[in-house]
Amino acid sequence: MAQPDTKRFFENLTGAGKSIAVLTSGGDAQGMNAAVRAVVRMGIYVGAKVYFIHEGYQGMVDGGDNIEEASWESVSSMLQVGGTVIGSARCKEFRTHEGRLKAAHNLLQRGITNLCVIGGDGSLTGANLFREEWSGLLGELVQQGLIDEDAVQKYSALHIVGMVGSIDNDFCGTDMTIGTDSALHRIIEVVDAIMTTAQSHQRTFVLEVMGRHCGYLALVSALACGADWVLIPEMPPADGWEDKMCQKLSANRAGMKRLNIIIVAEGAIDCNNKPITTDHVKNLVVRCLGFDTRVTILGHVQRGGTPSAFDRILASRMGVEAVLALLETTANTPACVVSLCGNQSVRLPLMECVQMTQEVQKAMDEKKFEEAVKLRGRSFENNLRTYKLLAHRELESELPQSNFNVAVLNVGAPAAGMNAAVRSAVRVGISEGHKMFAVNDGFEGFYKGQIKEIKWADVGGWTGQGGSLLGTKRTLPAKHLEKLAEQMRINNINALLVIGGFEAYLGLLELLSARGKYDEFCVPMVMVPATVSNNVTGSDLSIGADTALNAITDTCDRIKQSASGTKRRVFIIETMGGYCGYLASVGGLAAGADAAYIYEEPFDIKDLQSNVEHLTEKMKTSIQRGLILRNENSNENYTTDFIYQLYSEEGRGVFDCRKNVLGHMQQGGAPSPFDRNFGTKISAKAMQWLSKKLKETFRQDEGRVFANTEDSCCLLGMRRRAMVFQPVVQLRDETDFVHRIPKEQWWLKLRPLMKILAKYKTSYDVSDSGQLEHVVRIRPKDSDVSA
Repeated sequence: MAQPDTKRFFENLTGAGKSIAVLTSGGDAQGMNAAVRAVVRMGIYVGAKVYFIHEGYQGMVDGGDNIEEASWESVSSMLQVGGTVIGSARCKEFRTHEGRLKAAHNLLQRGITNLCVIGGDGSLTGANLFREEWSGLLGELVQQGLIDEDAVQKYSALHIVGMVGSIDNDFCGTDMTIGTDSALHRIIEVVDAIMTTAQSHQRTFVLEVMGRHCGYLALVSALACGADWVLIPEMPPADGWEDKMCQKLSANRAGMKRLNIIIVAEGAIDCNNKPITTDHVKNLVVRCLGFDTRVTILGHVQRGGTPSAFDRILASRMGVEAVLALLETTANTPACVVSLCGNQSVRLPLMECVQMTQEVQKAMDEKKFEEAVKLRGRSFENNLRTYKLLAHRELESELPQSNFNVAVLNVGAPAAGMNAAVRSAVRVGISEGHKMFAVNDGFEGFYKGQIKEIKWADVGGWTGQGGSLLGTKRTLPAKHLEKLAEQMRINNINALLVIGGFEAYLGLLELLSARGKYDEFCVPMVMVPATVSNNVTGSDLSIGADTALNAITDTCDRIKQSASGTKRRVFIIETMGGYCGYLASVGGLAAGADAAYIYEEPFDIKDLQSNVEHLTEKMKTSIQRGLILRNENSNENYTTDFIYQLYSEEGRGVFDCRKNVLGHMQQGGAPSPFDRNFGTKISAKAMQWLSKKLKETFRQDEGRVFANTEDSCCLLGMRRRAMVFQPVVQLRDETDFVHRIPKEQWWLKLRPLMKILAKYKTSYDVSDSGQLEHVVRIRPKDSDVSA
C-alpha cells in the first residue's frame, strides 16, 4: 500500500479518450444501482465516456440499443432503488466462443476497452476469460473483415475490474459483498415480525433463508436474532443432531421462553451430504416435542427492497475505486476485483479470489468442513465461533468456576445494539465461569447500589431490542468515587465492562486516575464504544451508528419522494452527532446529498453561496430535488434556520426550500443487523480479554485481583483492518476533549466522494489505493468489522 505521508491525488489520473462500460450480471443484489451510479459519475468526472450495457452479457452479445452511452442525469434517483435498473440476465451464448466474438465486436464499435463487471464469481470468471481471449478475438475479427489493423493496435488490451454483487456473501477476498447487508435487513425484519406472533401462540418457527452453497445469511441472521438452532452447509450437524436440537428447544421452553426460532440455509446438509429441509425439521419438532410449528420460506424477499445505508456506501466506494483502478491499469495488470477488508477498500487479483472461492466448494464436496470454514475467512469463522458460544449453554455443573465477579454497565446516551452487547457479555462471562452483575443507570446507578446478579436466561430476547434495557445515564464517576469504591467492595467486583459513548471513555479515564487512592479500581476494565455519534477516540466504528445511518437514509428517501411530481425543491436536514460530522457526512453519501456541513470542515458564507449557485445550475437541468445535510453543531452562526432562509432567498424563482430536524428518531428503533452483530462480537471479544486479564492479575498469595498497569484499562476499537485493545491513557493525545471528537477521523476521506458524486470539483486523496494486494488465507489478526 502507498504510505499515507506520500499523498497521491486522482487529479493526476485522466480518463480522457477512454471508454468505460458497466454491466450487472447474474443474480441481482440491492446496492448494484449505487455501484452503477458511482461508476458512471466518476467516469464522466474524469473525462471518460461511460456506457451502460443493459441485460448483462446478453446485452453485450446482442449489441444495438443494449449498449447505451450514460449521462450524469441518467443515474439520478437510482441510489435508493433495489435490484439493477440496467437489467441482468444469465447468458448461455456468452459461454461460447462465438458469443464472445460478437460481444468483442459490439464493444469495439464503440471503442470500449474498459469493463466494470458487477456480479458473482461466475460473471467475474467469464469476464476474465473474455480478457484472456481478447487478442485472439481481435485477430478473428480482422480475418472476417469486421475491423482493420489500426483498430487492433488502438484497442489491443481489454481491462477488467470486478465488483462482487451477491446477497450470499460467498466470494472469498472480501468481508462483505454488495447486497448482503440489505438481505440481512430483509431477513431480520421478517424474523422480528414472526417473533411477536410466535410469542403470542408459543410456537416454533422454522425459517429458510437463501444460501445454496454458503451459510453466511443463515449464520449471521441466527446471531442477530438469537435463534435457537441454525443449519448451514459449512457446518453439517453430527449424527444424532435431531435429539440434541429437540433437547435444546425443550430446555429453552422450560426456561420460560415462549417461542423457538430455527434458521435453515437452503443448502443445509447433514454429515452424509443429505439435504436438510425445513419440512424435515418441522416434522421432527412436531413428532418429538409436539410443539405447534410453522415453516416460513423467505425466498426472493431477501433480494428485494431498498438497499441499506451500508450497501449504498459500500457500492459507492467500490464504484469510485473501480474507475480509479481502470485509469491506473496497464496491459500487464491482471484483472482485479475491488474488495472490502475491515474498513478499507482494497484491490485483489480476480482469479486468486475466484480460485479460493472454488476451493471452498471443493473442500465441502470432500467433506473437509473445517477447512471450508477457514477458507471462508476470519469473519465467517468468528461469526460461527460466537454463535456457538452464545447459543449453546453448558450445564452449570460442567462450566469452569472462576470465582470472579464481573459488572456490566451502559454509560452515556442510548444506542441501538447496546442490549445485544450486554447479552453477549453476560453469556460469554457465564460460559467462562464468572458471576455476572448488571448495573442499572450507568455510574449513577452504580454508586447508588443498583446492582444485581444477572443470569443466562435474563438476557434472552435482548438482541433485537433498541435503547438500553439496563438503563444508561451521562453521570461521570469523579464526584462519586468513594461510593463507587464502596459498591465495588460490597459486591466484590473483580472486573468492569463499560458499554457506551464519550462519557464511558471519560469515565474510564477518571477511574484509572483514581487507582492511586482506591485499590478497588485496580481491576481489569474495558470499554466497548456504543454511540450513534461515532465520536469515540480509538475506534473507527461504534455500536449504534449504523442504525442511526439507516434511520437518516430512510428518512431522506421519504423526504425526497415527498417532492416527487412537484416543482423543484431543496431539503435542509439537520442530523445529530454533537461536533462529530460522521452522521451528516456518511449519511449524505448514502442518501445522495449535494452537500453536508460539518464542524471538522469549516465553511463560510462564500461556501454557502457557492453551494446555492451549484444547486441552481443543477436545478435548471432535469434534476428536480436537492438534499443538504447539516450536523447540529457544525457552526454556531450558520444554523439550520439560517441555511434554510439563505437557500430559500437565493433560490427564489428556481427552487423552493423545506427543512427537517431529525432529532431523537436517530437514536430509536430496533438495531440494524450490523449493530446487532458488531455489538455481539465486539462484546464477546472484550469479555474474553477480561477473563484473560483476571487470570493474569490474580494474586494467589493475597487471594485478590490487582491490576494497576496502563494495559489493564483498555478500549476495544476497530482500527482500519483490525480490532485492537488500546490503553485509554494512550488515547488522550488523540482526543479533542473540548469538542468530544478524535483529532483524526478516517471518514473525512469519504467526503470528497460525496462531492464528486454531486458534481463538485474537489481533491481526492488516493494514497490508500493503487497497489494490487494478494489474497491471504489468514487475514491480519482479529480483522473483523463486517457483520
